[in-house]
Amino acid sequence: MATHKQAEKRHRQSLNRKARNSYYEATLKNILKAARTAVADGAVAAGDTVKKAVSWIDHVAVKGIIPKQRASRLKSRLESQFARK
Repeated sequence: MATHKQAEKRHRQSLNRKARNSYYEATLKNILKAARTAVADGAVAAGDTVKKAVSWIDHVAVKGIIPKQRASRLKSRLESQFARK
């Protein structure tokens, strides 16, 4: 455990960032799952769900939670699945 005041602060900050990042990551997974399910089921609102997912992917990538290349790959795969249906 950290013993210096600055090291203790850095540890607290890292825990806060970890909690925030895990929230964004979990939300991203849930939104992607919903979008993939909507596309697979051929739902009428699949386009809106895909649009929301792409927006969230961009949001998370800009924050640095996921790498930009991963965001690009996720969007590409999701949109190609949507285009096939």
